[in-house]
Parts: sequence; structure tokens; C-alpha cells
Amino acid sequence: MKLLKEMCNIHAPSGNEAGMTKFLLDHIKKNQKKWKVKPVIYSGDGFQDCIVMVFGKPRTAIFAHIDSIGFTVSYGNELVKIGGPRTVDGFELVGRDSKGKVDAKLKLVVDKKTHETKLEVDCKRILDRGTELTFKPNWRETNEYVQCCYMDNRLGVWNALKVAETLKDGVICFSCWEEHGGGSVSYLQKFIYEKYKVKQAIISDITWVTPGVPHGNGVAISLRDSLVPRRSYVERIIAIAKKTKIKYQLEVEGTGGSDAKELQMAENPWDWCFVGAPEDHVHTPDEKVFKNDIDAMVSLHKLLMEKL
Repeated sequence: MKLLKEMCNIHAPSGNEAGMTKFLLDHIKKNQKKWKVKPVIYSGDGFQDCIVMVFGKPRTAIFAHIDSIGFTVSYGNELVKIGGPRTVDGFELVGRDSKGKVDAKLKLVVDKKTHETKLEVDCKRILDRGTELTFKPNWRETNEYVQCCYMDNRLGVWNALKVAETLKDGVICFSCWEEHGGGSVSYLQKFIYEKYKVKQAIISDITWVTPGVPHGNGVAISLRDSLVPRRSYVERIIAIAKKTKIKYQLEVEGTGGSDAKELQMAENPWDWCFVGAPEDHVHTPDEKVFKNDIDAMVSLHKLLMEKL
């Protein structure tokens, strides 16, 4: 889990994924010689901070977003959310502005007149406007689980990198902005579809623990969230999973979303399915995932990229 721990420490909130992009490109460059197939890599101009890796003759693409939730400093140390972080008084925040490193806490302040709750950063000085703050990493690991901020979606990225080690044919796409409205998948899907004629996708992301999707029951195959994928494609994925000993569970939700929303809205005929491990304490510094669910996620993604 050393690689995952390292990625959870990287500052990369939506809109400022450059640090994560550099880390991934360095990792790919260093490790691709040990992979079964050396991919063609697309990044830089025309791709912003996204990365597309193409292996062999691809039929299916994995999408994993590299950004995280966080906060932007507004006026007088007020905070504006990036994405949907949970806000609890005292959460530790880190970042950097022109005066150096920031190590502070989240403060909830109730306006006496309006009774509205405002978010502020509890800091001894006024921070630069536009400074981004993210949860302070606190890595915890046992034989059963790993816990830290930003399992969503560093774990999805880690899963895609594990798949890359043995992938013969396929696309792995690292996207941006997913936590704060998306946007990058719109042009990424267009590039992949037009250049490689790939039109089926697996979303490598993390879902939430619910009474119906608990820890320890395997990777979640989502039948739907706020959007509804094409049922025949999802049934193909379930049929492949049924023929194995990989633990999986079916998820049905009415809310939530992922990179899939831009695939479904695209002008090209993409099929998609969300396949990810469930986590507890979503969008907090304490996101928790069980290791056997992680193992199942990697195994099923590898199998689907081979069989689809």
C-alpha cells in the first residue's frame, strides 16, 4: 500500500491536479518497462492535466479521476467548498500560499444575525485569496483495512495502475474535475472514440458503504446511481463476475455520480458501469476501505478488461 499512501498525500483538488499528473507521469515512465505491454501515452497540450494510456488494440476504457475535494480561501479567511467535503469543526487542513506552508483547522461560524453557518479557516494570519486547502493526511492501516483522506479517488487511480501492470489491450484514462462538476471526460471520450473506436467503459471510483453495500462483501457493481446505464451492458459485466470466485455485491442508488455522467451525455454511444470498492466516512479525512474489497476490485477490473 506504499504507493496508495504516497498518492493520498498529494495536493490535487479539482482544478489544480498538476501535482498528481506529474506524479503519475513519473510513475508510469519509471515502471512501464516492467508492464506486460508498453502503452502509448497522451498528455500535455490538448489534454490539460489528464492522461490517456493506450495498450495494444483496445476495446474497453477505464476512467479514474485524479482530483479531490477541498476548499478555496475567499475573503478574510472564509472558505468556499471544492466539491462536496463534509464540514466538521476542527478538521485539520493543509495547503500553501505566498507566505509558505499552511497548517490550520476548519472552523464553523454561525452568523448572529442571519443564523447561517459560514466556513472559515482557523489560522493566525489572513491567507492569500484563492489558496486551496485540503484535508491533512492521516494514514492508518491494519491487516483488514486502510484509512485516510482521499481514498476517493486515489484508490481508483491505484486500482487502474495495478490493472496497467498486466493489461494487453485497453485504455486507461486519468481524468480531472470530477469532484466539482466534471468537464474533462467530454473531450477525453471524443478523442478515445474517434481515434480508437472504443465505446465501452468501466468507472474505477469509490462508492459509499450503505446497509445494502457493507464492508467485506466485495467490490460493488452499480446497477444505477443518479443516472441509469444501459442494462444489457451491466448484465454482461455481472455475467462475467458470476463465473468467478471474485466477491462482488450489487448496488442500487438514486443519487451520486461519477465520470460516467459525461459518457452518458456524450454525442458518442458509450456504455458504462461503475465498479468500485465501498468506503465509510465519505468525503472526510477518515475514508475507510477494507482490503479484501480492494483485492476484489483489482481482480474484477483486470478480468473485465480481458473479457469485455
